[in-house]
Amino acid sequence: MQRTSPPVSDPFVVELGRRFGGPAGRHATGGRWWNPTRVALLVGTLVYLAGLVFRLPCRITTAGQSIDQYKNMCYSDIGLLYSGRGLLQGNVPYLDSGSYPVLEYPVLTGAFLELERRITVLLGAPSGTGLTDQQAVDATLRFVDVNAVLLGALLLVTIWAQVRSVPGRPWDGLMLAASPCVATAALVNWDLLPVALTATALLAWSRRRPGLSGLLLGLGMAAKLYPGLLLGPLLLLCLRGRRTGDLLTAIFAFVIGWAVVNLPVLILAPQAWLSFWQFNSERTGDFGSLWYVLSLAGHPVANLNLVSGGLFALGCLAIGLLIVLAPVRPRLGSVAFLVVAAFLMTNKVYSPQYVLWLLPLLVLARPRWRDWVIFTVGELLYFGAIWWHLGGLLAPGDGSPDRLYWLAVLVRLGTQGWVVAVVVRDILRPAHDPIRAGGLDDPTGGVLDGATDAAWVRRLRAAVVGGVG
Repeated sequence: MQRTSPPVSDPFVVELGRRFGGPAGRHATGGRWWNPTRVALLVGTLVYLAGLVFRLPCRITTAGQSIDQYKNMCYSDIGLLYSGRGLLQGNVPYLDSGSYPVLEYPVLTGAFLELERRITVLLGAPSGTGLTDQQAVDATLRFVDVNAVLLGALLLVTIWAQVRSVPGRPWDGLMLAASPCVATAALVNWDLLPVALTATALLAWSRRRPGLSGLLLGLGMAAKLYPGLLLGPLLLLCLRGRRTGDLLTAIFAFVIGWAVVNLPVLILAPQAWLSFWQFNSERTGDFGSLWYVLSLAGHPVANLNLVSGGLFALGCLAIGLLIVLAPVRPRLGSVAFLVVAAFLMTNKVYSPQYVLWLLPLLVLARPRWRDWVIFTVGELLYFGAIWWHLGGLLAPGDGSPDRLYWLAVLVRLGTQGWVVAVVVRDILRPAHDPIRAGGLDDPTGGVLDGATDAAWVRRLRAAVVGGVG
């Protein structure tokens, strides 16, 4: 397999490569201490610490302390849900109940919160009913600090996996590590758990370990829905590349990983287990979505589940046709990005932390700093707009709607759409693909790397191309 060096192929990192010793030569042994992995981990740590500093204005240390979390753009679910979902009182998610809503997340996220709750108590935080207001503040603050450490560790796992997922292009991992979106969004919620599981699943797949990859994706879907979306592209890529045995191994392991986490709660507390699915099916057009903007503009969409789900299904159909009919089998990173982007662009909600779902896949699909900058600008504009929208800071003085927020949503959809269009162009014209332009096939594809097309794909493409001609 021919290796390509980003310090040569991407002008942005020529200077970076020079400062850290220049591009590796043919006989390089990799003994330099400041290798790409360590540089990326250091940069990611500094960016994450900058995010912690950014959130200091929202750090409540005294009962009754007043903060403006929207104006300061430092809102987080972590502290609020610790007390709002029974964790502060010592209750176990799903299995215990009380005068609070059931935790509205998949089961592995609930298990992660329970682990953090137990660590918080072991570190001396008060727990239970009858706490004073100051005790509740102290316990919540300790829980937030535990989250800061564990979520930071998950970010480093994600960066490590990103650097190692594309042989020959370790510097691409800096696009994840250096992203300001990490600083802004990492501590809004617990999304770094499924993000880390998905990143390590893709690393395992790239190392030709489909069983481990499927297991990690199953665990990822047990923490958040989106990792399961990657099974669709894997299915078609493996069918096209004649790798059905590896596909079946991955699917079997995926089911095992998902079931091991979900079945105990499904058996012991079925209604609580269903709460996540009911919550998402019943919600209307919510923050960040096109549907929310249309509702604010006085044009709510009827039958939104059908419309949103139908558009996503059409997007998946288009991606499926692209996988089967493209002149060269698409890379796994490219179609993984497309399917998650299609889901988020048509979804009923776009929470600010969802950028973390897309960012590692963007790096795999389109490792070019120009597209990274375009994507980042759209996400940061939206990040600022959503908080000021919620805080009423964008509302005009005459009481009319804050159309600046509408614009921010449309800009974010536009920048995501830009990257989608460029990735589709790369698939249809592989010479534009930054990975394939360097002589590689699909280094993240694992068993798919260098695979030849199945006979049925060749016949189908010939029939379609001949029919169009």
